Amino acid sequence: MAKTKTSFFCQNCGAQSPKWIGKCPSCGEWNTYVEEVIQKEESGLGTWKSGQQKDKRTNKPKKLSEIDYSQSPRTPTFDTELDRVLGGGIVPGSLVLIGGEPGIGKSTLMLQIALSLSKIKVLYVSGEESESQIKMRAERMLVHSDNCYVLSETNTQQIFEQIEILQPNVLVIDSIQTLHSRHVESAAGSVSQVRECTAELMRFAKETGTPVFLIGHITKDGSIAGPKVLEHMVDTVLQFEGDRHLAYRILRTSKNRFGSTNELGIYEMRADGLRPVANPSEILLTQREEQLNGVAIGAMMEGNRPLLIEIQSLVSPATYGTPQRSSTGFDAKRLNMLLAVLEKRGGMRLGQQDVFLNVAGGLKVDDPALDLTVCASLLSSYEDQPVPDDVCFAGEVGLGGEIRAVHRIENRIAEAEKLGFKKIVVSKYAIRGLDLEKYKINVVAVSKLDEMYQGLFSA
Repeated sequence: MAKTKTSFFCQNCGAQSPKWIGKCPSCGEWNTYVEEVIQKEESGLGTWKSGQQKDKRTNKPKKLSEIDYSQSPRTPTFDTELDRVLGGGIVPGSLVLIGGEPGIGKSTLMLQIALSLSKIKVLYVSGEESESQIKMRAERMLVHSDNCYVLSETNTQQIFEQIEILQPNVLVIDSIQTLHSRHVESAAGSVSQVRECTAELMRFAKETGTPVFLIGHITKDGSIAGPKVLEHMVDTVLQFEGDRHLAYRILRTSKNRFGSTNELGIYEMRADGLRPVANPSEILLTQREEQLNGVAIGAMMEGNRPLLIEIQSLVSPATYGTPQRSSTGFDAKRLNMLLAVLEKRGGMRLGQQDVFLNVAGGLKVDDPALDLTVCASLLSSYEDQPVPDDVCFAGEVGLGGEIRAVHRIENRIAEAEKLGFKKIVVSKYAIRGLDLEKYKINVVAVSKLDEMYQGLFSA
């Protein structure tokens, strides 16, 4: 019989201490340590044990050259956006964590994926909704599947018993903060419970080769709720972003052991569920009846996908003593750097001007290729002259006012040509070795901001 043991855990980062301390030495937060039971009398309940699997695999050391990667093919989800973000599909035995604000569409996305995998068994475990509520959501999606099973349960022991009977091919947990294990005596959602339940699900996924999707809550600052160790344990961390009051949602990946972390998926929220957006450039460009100053179009890359987005700016004389510098969706420090370059190298008097910058569509961008677009937008608003609608930009601006080359310029030019643009302004160092004759779009190569100024307002 094991003796009951307790320890103190930081509710912010998950650090452990044998006694209570006021300030966490790991994350620096105050009064976050809470006493929790870490071990009680062994009852054999609430954990996934290797003996539960009848045909258990025996792991032995192998040479790296002897491992056959083709033995674990990816499973397509019939959702092009999710497949792109995951790196090509669902990897067997993977543990995927998806987080987002309440009401953003996490449960809708996972139920939609569970229904789309109609040829394999999918078990959807919900600790927040009843079976009838899940049925109501599924009816609105107009997608039916005979292999989607629903279980409303929060006890891990009961869940694993049903898994042993059903033997599903994919497991969805909604959400990890609602599960509790009998092995740990603490409330559901606590550091100990989240860590223990995730560890049990991880052992289940790795031993059986069953992919597991975990839905996680987020805190008020937008990070995944629970201990930081939760994100370290899983294989992939997805963030579902967007405004609940807008129609479009963005799926990003911050960690992916099986693919790139730079991919981006865009969805449109409709009454019948989430619709993948095949060509996001069309929705990110505002349809305008007349030309407006302060608006410029830039070609950026998100992973392997080229996107054309709209940069909006407003430059006006400062009403108060200190000019305002406001940026939405663009790095504020980089905006201040570009303003300094424009004033020093471009001769723009921005010292007493309020500057407001916005990335249309609610995106958060960090591609340096948008520097030239931001400068063109600021110049347009400052000079009170609109940029032609058929002109876009792709280039990085250096501190000396030079236009630097950016990667994958061919993809950016091809995307601009596909959407009907007649002119794209790029760095002259980016087109070396390119066959410009194969493009119908006019590629204008510049090396300094002065050259961009001279030909900016001529289509």
